[in-house]
Amino acid sequence: MKGKLKTLLLPDAAATRNLGIKLGKELPAGSVLLLKGDLGSGKTTLVQGIGEGLGIAEAIDSPTFTLINEYSGGRLPLYHLDLYRLDASETAAITPEIYWEGVEVELGIVAIEWADRLPYIPQNYLHISLTYEDTSGRSAIVTPVGQAESAILEIFS
Repeated sequence: MKGKLKTLLLPDAAATRNLGIKLGKELPAGSVLLLKGDLGSGKTTLVQGIGEGLGIAEAIDSPTFTLINEYSGGRLPLYHLDLYRLDASETAAITPEIYWEGVEVELGIVAIEWADRLPYIPQNYLHISLTYEDTSGRSAIVTPVGQAESAILEIFS
């Protein structure tokens, strides 16, 4: 069951990054973020902030060509997936579920750009839809699904 929508105004890239920092500091292990937005809407900037909030010193870049970047050295591992160049069958072949199931890798935070290309999604996640307007900057609509609702309510209360 989908949770309540939370709309956030993000007037610039710094505000988008700051949202990521807040999420990185607060989200528990096993959190999955399904990121939606056009090119340039701030998906990678948000993930860079999450890495900063987790205390990861390594530079975080979009894994457009590598598909998956794994970062450790912070409060939790960060798994950053970019599915832009894949279709659903190719996405299934990289078995993204290992990152949110915690069976083969340590549970951390999973941030998936172009998540609409996933052939299946986890039961619990935050759906974050980012948009960019020339006049007002960015906005994010955050929708928690399943058990993710309690995590998001604590962060934004």
